[in-house]
Amino acid sequence: MAGAEMIDNVVHAAIVMTTPVLLAAIGGLVNRVGGIVNIGLDSMMLAGALLGLIIASSTGSWGAALVMAALAGGVLGLLMSLAITRLDANEIIVGLGFNIAVAGLVRFFLKSAYGSSGTLNLPDVARLPRIDIPVLADIPILGAVLSGHDPVTWAAWLMVPLTAWFLARTRAGLRLRAAGAAPQAVRALGLSPLAIRDASTVFAGLMAGLAGVYLSIGVVGIFNEGITAGRGFIALAAFYFGRNRPWQTALGALLFGFFDAFQIRLQGRGVPAELVQILPYAMVIVVLTLMALAMRRARARRA
Repeated sequence: MAGAEMIDNVVHAAIVMTTPVLLAAIGGLVNRVGGIVNIGLDSMMLAGALLGLIIASSTGSWGAALVMAALAGGVLGLLMSLAITRLDANEIIVGLGFNIAVAGLVRFFLKSAYGSSGTLNLPDVARLPRIDIPVLADIPILGAVLSGHDPVTWAAWLMVPLTAWFLARTRAGLRLRAAGAAPQAVRALGLSPLAIRDASTVFAGLMAGLAGVYLSIGVVGIFNEGITAGRGFIALAAFYFGRNRPWQTALGALLFGFFDAFQIRLQGRGVPAELVQILPYAMVIVVLTLMALAMRRARARRA
């Protein structure tokens, strides 16, 4: 029974830790299909995590926290996109600049507004509710996968088939793909590929903002300036792993979630935290390296 319970705990924790990466990865995927590689996802997650916690504490409403966090991410997404599409700035430099700038602004805000040196613990924070499904909750593994999760986790996984359908089956999805791959075809239809790219970056910001607030009010209940722990870059790796396909992207996010949950369990077994905390990120590097080698071999065989 103890072994089964441990497996259930790891599986449940893996689903929880997958959620923020999956949200940001789906947003980044849509953005990349539209023609922009969003390096600034981490900044949008950080802003969403901070603002969401403040709103959840001041209003007592987790729904309001989700909305405001998403809006914060969307505004940052729009600003970043305008710098890229209208000012012709390099998307990598702009994304990295946003990550550094937002991290600095957050640190300044915490010191000036709350006298805090990196961590914000507010009273009466409205946490995301967990949904327990009767009968299923008592089934090993299946209960850990399907029961005891919050609405944001369910929404994140619902976004996977919705995104696949949107990109493959809708006119808007076709235009988005054209904006990324053949902008001249979009102009021939009388549409602006730059406006479509802006919209895709706003969507990526909305999703990243939700990913950030999930960390602050869904996982830990506090804010720390290192709360994202580079998950915006892991999301970037996930949609590269998925090659712009939502289901493969979800698989990449899930792999990270399992490694993240596993390292948490290892910390509880006395393994040095400094060592095991690198496990999820090291495994991402290994997986991406193996994938690149496989792609190179496949190209060589075709040649």
